Amino acid sequence: MLANAFGPNSIALETEQLEFQAAVKKAVELLVLDGRATAGYVDEVMQSLQDLGPYFVVAPGIALAHAAPSESVLEVGFSLLHLSAGVISGSENDPVRLLFAFCSPDADAHIELLGTFAQTMSSPGKINLLLNASAESVIRSLL
Repeated sequence: MLANAFGPNSIALETEQLEFQAAVKKAVELLVLDGRATAGYVDEVMQSLQDLGPYFVVAPGIALAHAAPSESVLEVGFSLLHLSAGVISGSENDPVRLLFAFCSPDADAHIELLGTFAQTMSSPGKINLLLNASAESVIRSLL
């Protein structure tokens, strides 16, 4: 399910130094670019970040930007912004280098997607391979 959630425009490698908020916005905009969510979803994620802080920095170097299921979500989607220069979020898990974003239209898909993501990321060596990947094709093959 996770590989299918990544659309053709959903993975980007960023070499420029970004602020955390700009990186989150860019990752979520990949979902819009793929037609998985509307621009309203970007606003919802950014509002969640403003209200709750960097709660979606879930592990060292990894963030999982999202908001609650809403009408702004058109279908299940996942994106990844691979940051060559880590960004500082204010979390103890900084710097963030793998900034995933996801959207789901309902609570069931939301929970299922999180479970699939956790299972995929817990494969031995998977995170290091993603961190060291230098091409979209390599990243896609790992997911």
